[in-house]
Amino acid sequence: MPRGPQGAALKRDRVRDHLLELIEERRPGDAIPSERSLCARLDVSRPTLRAAVDELVATGQLVREHGRGMFIAPGKITQELVSRADAFAVPPASGAWSSRVLAHGVQAAGARVGRKLRMSPAGRIVHCARLRLVESVPMAVEYLHLPADLVPGLGEDELTTGDLYDHLRERHGIRVREAVQSIEPTVVSEEEADLLDVPPFSPALLFERITTDDEQRVVEYCHSLYRGDRYRIMSRLTLGTAAPATAPQGGHHPGMPPAGPATGRPILSTTTGDIHPAD
Repeated sequence: MPRGPQGAALKRDRVRDHLLELIEERRPGDAIPSERSLCARLDVSRPTLRAAVDELVATGQLVREHGRGMFIAPGKITQELVSRADAFAVPPASGAWSSRVLAHGVQAAGARVGRKLRMSPAGRIVHCARLRLVESVPMAVEYLHLPADLVPGLGEDELTTGDLYDHLRERHGIRVREAVQSIEPTVVSEEEADLLDVPPFSPALLFERITTDDEQRVVEYCHSLYRGDRYRIMSRLTLGTAAPATAPQGGHHPGMPPAGPATGRPILSTTTGDIHPAD
C-alpha cells in the first residue's frame, strides 16, 4: 500500500466507494453505521473517514444529525429528457478536446461497478482514468469501466486519440446503441482539484452514464467530473401545442412557472453542450 499523500488518497477513495455502496443498498432516511464501526470495519482513521463523509454530505448524499448519527439523504428529484429523433439533439461541445490517460489497467469490477455493468464483482474490467482538456486547459476528470472480455487489448492509443466509440466498433466489434445518463451537482476532491487546477471542494457537474450496444449488453459505465466554473449545459425547449400530448399530467418542469405551460404536454428539448463525449 503506498504511503504518504497517495496512500491517504487511496484510503479515502476506498472509504468513499464503501459509503456509496451503503447509499445504493439502503433507502433515504436509513441510518448508516457509526464512525467507530466504519473505522474498525475499513481499518482507517477517523480523519480519513470524515473526509470521505464530508464530501458526500457536501454533495447531498448523506446528512448528519447532531446526537443521532449519519443518514441516507432524501432522494433527489429527477427529470428525464426523452430522446426523440426529431426532438433531442446533442451537438458536440465547443473547443478542441483532447485526453490524457492518468491510469489504465485491468482489475476486478467490485460490487458497485459490477452492478452497473451487470457482471460479477470478481469479473475483470478495463479501468481508465482520463483528464479531458479543451485547448490544453483541464476541463474534466473521467473514469471509464468496460468489461475486459469485450475489449481485449484496449490500449492507451484508443483512449487518447480519435473517438472511443469508433474504436469500439472498428477494433472490437461493439456497436453502441443507447445510454442512460444523469447529471447533478457535486464538488471535487483535493486530488481532483489538483488535476483540474481549481480549489478543493469547488463546484462541479457529475455525469454518470451506462451504455448498451446492439445486443443489449452493458458495454460501459462512466462517471466524470466537469468543472463548474467553466462548463454549462444549455437546452432549447419546445413549449405549448408544438409538443406531443404523450406525457402524464401534473409534475414540474425545472425553471418553468408552476402554472405553465397549461397544456400538460411534455417539453421537447434540444441540448447544446457536451453530454459526456466518448472521444
